[in-house]
Amino acid sequence: MSSEYSYDEQGQFYPFFIFTLTSIVTLPLTYNLLAPSKDPASVAPRLQSSYQPEHADLIQAQRAAQKRKQRKVKRAIAVVLGWAMMAGMLYLIVTTQRTVAKIWNPYDILGISESSTDKQIKSHYRRLGLQYHPDKARPDAAKNETIETLNDKWVDITKAYQALTDEDVRNNYIQYGHPDGKQSYSIGIALPQFIISEGNGKYVVLVYALLLGVLLPYYVGTWWYGTQRITKEGVLVESANNLFREYSEAMDEGDLVTALSAGKEFQESLKGDKAESGLSKIESKILSEGQIAPFAGGLSVKDKEKLEDLDSGIRRKVLALLWAYLGRVELDDQALNTAKYLVAPIAQNLCGAFRAISLAYSNTGPILSSFYTSQRLIQAIPPKASPLFQLPYFTPAVVKAIEGDSKTHLTVQEFMDQPDSQRKGAAVGNGLLSEEQYKTAVGIASQLPYLRVAKAFFKVAGERFIIPSSLVTLVVKGRFIPPGSTNVPEINELDLEDIDPAEDDLDALMGRKKTEKDANGKLVTKDDIKPVQPPLTFAPYYSRNHSPRWHVFLSDSKQGKMAVPPFTFTTFDKPIFTDDGKPTFNMQTLKAQFAAPPQAGTYTFVMHCVCDSYVGFDTKMEVTLTVEDASKAAAMAAEDEISEPEEDTIAGQMSALKGGSVAGTTKPKRRKDDDDSEEDDESGTEEEESDTSETNTDTEPES
Repeated sequence: MSSEYSYDEQGQFYPFFIFTLTSIVTLPLTYNLLAPSKDPASVAPRLQSSYQPEHADLIQAQRAAQKRKQRKVKRAIAVVLGWAMMAGMLYLIVTTQRTVAKIWNPYDILGISESSTDKQIKSHYRRLGLQYHPDKARPDAAKNETIETLNDKWVDITKAYQALTDEDVRNNYIQYGHPDGKQSYSIGIALPQFIISEGNGKYVVLVYALLLGVLLPYYVGTWWYGTQRITKEGVLVESANNLFREYSEAMDEGDLVTALSAGKEFQESLKGDKAESGLSKIESKILSEGQIAPFAGGLSVKDKEKLEDLDSGIRRKVLALLWAYLGRVELDDQALNTAKYLVAPIAQNLCGAFRAISLAYSNTGPILSSFYTSQRLIQAIPPKASPLFQLPYFTPAVVKAIEGDSKTHLTVQEFMDQPDSQRKGAAVGNGLLSEEQYKTAVGIASQLPYLRVAKAFFKVAGERFIIPSSLVTLVVKGRFIPPGSTNVPEINELDLEDIDPAEDDLDALMGRKKTEKDANGKLVTKDDIKPVQPPLTFAPYYSRNHSPRWHVFLSDSKQGKMAVPPFTFTTFDKPIFTDDGKPTFNMQTLKAQFAAPPQAGTYTFVMHCVCDSYVGFDTKMEVTLTVEDASKAAAMAAEDEISEPEEDTIAGQMSALKGGSVAGTTKPKRRKDDDDSEEDDESGTEEEESDTSETNTDTEPES
């Protein structure tokens, strides 16, 4: 037996091979390219505003550049080429004529049926011998017959006859499918022969060497070392190490701004001639006298000393640019202004990495500083500056006119709660806001998503008591009430309840539907719960589209330590605004699960609900968690489950005489009002049981 290698000269097989390889790469790339974006900022609604800040063209250019990076142009080109290759191979597959290998069959060769007897086979063989035997056969030129073809035909006829009559030949046919026994086989290679023909072999070897010896190791190495250089927060490991060295328990927002300038990502944006050029100009601008703060850039004296302690270089320029951005300082140079808006998103990413470091230490101060610094980076407001700077057209002069000589700053909510005449009288005037600018500012303020917490409590799903080490759920109820909202409806107490889903209701447990009470206290189930995204952050100076996030965590105020790490919420279960932009005042539910303390007792925590995008939109309140001892909780549950006396017992008869309920009897009919209340009580059984698992909490009144 021998083997023979053949190449695909007719192009029957290599189109299948190339089509398969190309589809393995092209189809996943196509899905990745066309799949909906998971970035909330790409699909979130926007506030209704036409406000354009100074240098809006520079900011929009950087946002557009970021979008171009997210368009995956290289991936799109690869997908187009892949589909073109697949289309070409599919065309060859359809149009190429195929040669089908013929199976050797003695019955077909002899031209008889498989049911023929030995006698019929021998008779038919003799007749064929009269026609094709070499001694009697005569070639017919009209049929293109030659002596050779007739001899080959007779050989086939003889082999077929022997396969059906000779015992040995027949065994070969049955075992190997051919009268001559085991045949040589051919290995087909799905490549045209010209690829490895004489003279082309060296090029094939070169291609294989480039693919396997250069490109594959290069891409694998690039991917591997790239993953090793980046932390899971998306910053360079070297930057994370620098932030770790800058960490301190007493860090405030100004200290954190200085620490963020140590990020190595800035070197990529400020390389070459941009490294140190213009540093003296930037410092002279930000260190000039400010209208409210000691310096125009919003620095404190301590921050100024830290800036001056840095050696001249990229980090010092980055820190100066950050203060210029936070203080909204005009640098009178397009390149410097561009760099000013460029450093803020990088600093924001680094701020997230610093938060991860702070969470490892669990100190409340640095954790809150990271959130507050994030707010001010997005809104371009210096530390300790007034939250009113978030509103359009608000300059230091306007803020000073509104706040006067007060030592505490007004929040946007407090400003909007004032009567319109009082607001307008303080903000509109010569050197202040115009009438049109005032309307724009008030219009923006009335659309900001301020989450006002109404209630916060703890519970264990399906249980009446919280026992040590059980899985506790912190439930936070609140409504989005934009600053200055009027005609805010009163809170419906039913909205403050949290209904436990049935244990066998998988859709409810997975959050695909929700059970709650309607206005009449009846249980209703809502299917197809779709997450609702809040509007994009109003951040006209931030050169990225940012979707706001709310972070909820618990801390121990006595020790100054974090008790439960932050839970982040980017979507909500009910609409926040109507289609025309009006607030819905729907009660939103935020849930965070964690393990209860291992010891029974009463624990008082401080709950922080922090928005990472707006200054002054945070909530801080005390919540109390009561953990019952497991044996005590079991005893209390057993007392509640004691059955009522039977009707035929003395205790049951005495209970009936006293007007009590007796097991096995029918309750007397009541008036219609009583029937309604009874139905309500029956339908709310599960809710009442779940409510008993709520521990005492201290909540702020919603006003």
